[in-house]
Amino acid sequence: MKKKFTIKSKVWIEDQNGNVVFGLGRYRILDAIKRHNSLQAAARELKMGYRALWGRIKASEDRLGERLVVRDGRGSKLTPYAMDLMDRFNEMHIHILDDSNSSFSKLLTKSLK
Repeated sequence: MKKKFTIKSKVWIEDQNGNVVFGLGRYRILDAIKRHNSLQAAARELKMGYRALWGRIKASEDRLGERLVVRDGRGSKLTPYAMDLMDRFNEMHIHILDDSNSSFSKLLTKSLK
């Protein structure tokens, strides 16, 4: 039986000091906030503590120099900057995965049996 192999890629953005600025984890946090309009509900969905979730958002905001989340009445919502960042990161991530899969097919699949 022939074995099947796949390639996996994980992409994130770091600042000049090697600190995470944005990646799939931050993307998932913002996506949950967008859907729930709540940090607390997002933390619950992601099985994270509220403080941990807020700490990641705050760290990204500090490193980017831009707000990602703002209070909206009794809830929270994403800023236009956060929405744009998510869209662009998602587009970049799709391109990277497609490129990785293409390179894997061209360069390695014949070597892996």
